[in-house]
Amino acid sequence: MSLPISLALRASYDSAVMSEQRDRVIAVGEAIVELVRGGDGRFGIGCAGDTFNVAVYLARAGINAGFATALGDDPYSEAILALAAAEGVACDLVLRTRGRLPGLALVDTDAAGTRQRHDWRIEAPARDLFELPEWGRVAEGVGKAKLVYFSGITLSLYSNIGIGRFLALVEMVRQQGVKVAFDGNFRPRGWRGDLSRTRTVFMEALKRVDIALPAYDDEAVLWGDPSPEATVARLQAFGIPEIVVKNGPNSALVASGGQSEFVPVPEVVVPVDTTAAGDSFNAAYLAARLSGKAPADAAAAAHRLASQVIRHRGALMPRAAAALH
Repeated sequence: MSLPISLALRASYDSAVMSEQRDRVIAVGEAIVELVRGGDGRFGIGCAGDTFNVAVYLARAGINAGFATALGDDPYSEAILALAAAEGVACDLVLRTRGRLPGLALVDTDAAGTRQRHDWRIEAPARDLFELPEWGRVAEGVGKAKLVYFSGITLSLYSNIGIGRFLALVEMVRQQGVKVAFDGNFRPRGWRGDLSRTRTVFMEALKRVDIALPAYDDEAVLWGDPSPEATVARLQAFGIPEIVVKNGPNSALVASGGQSEFVPVPEVVVPVDTTAAGDSFNAAYLAARLSGKAPADAAAAAHRLASQVIRHRGALMPRAAAALH
């Protein structure tokens, strides 16, 4: 896979790194409009997006968080930006496109709290983030980060050109000391069932990762891993120094510093809605690590937040509910 990046952009990035202190976590991905059916059968409108959820929960944890994506110039895009602002997520790396709309998802939740989702996203501007004329501004912002977070869903958005530019940028900033965190978050529909392309793109991404936060069920589907231990071994072959394998209500497997440890879920919760369980786990884990906690302690904190989130409908737990737990 070709990883092109211009000399002009590199010079701009190098200048930015020398003049700015890195203190921000940048999540890269997509925010979409979501219609969710409630218990009364009616639909409520909200905002969704796996990396957007992570940015929000990072900001709630007191981390300086920003979000990089592209949106339209419509009222729904404005509402997404207003939500981000209310949550304290910086949006200076959100590019705007005229006459285009953000993606749309319609969601039903069954009795077990599992979502059934239908998406209309093919024309969403986020898919062109690294092909828009101003993408260099996003690259500069990413270069000023302390940590960059993205997911397999992020990668599924882009064309080969966009993927090449993004991974070249990730490689460049990592060489300058920016940490990189990645959750495979494999969704077959986003890749149109093309497992060969998915694996090729993921392998390129994994060469550039410092912290891997996969979910075991996703890894088993994509790679055929027979166990969380197998997932750790496969990821360690890419040289990833810190790995946390989420496994639903089971213990998370943490591998770091040459040691592995299963960190149990403190309380098994019957979920109301499993949305953002993994996203909230990832955010809490990264926030704890950035605050100096050890990996096992960070995983325990991540379990606690995820267990709160799945007690409520929707990706973003109400702040008032969080204060009660």
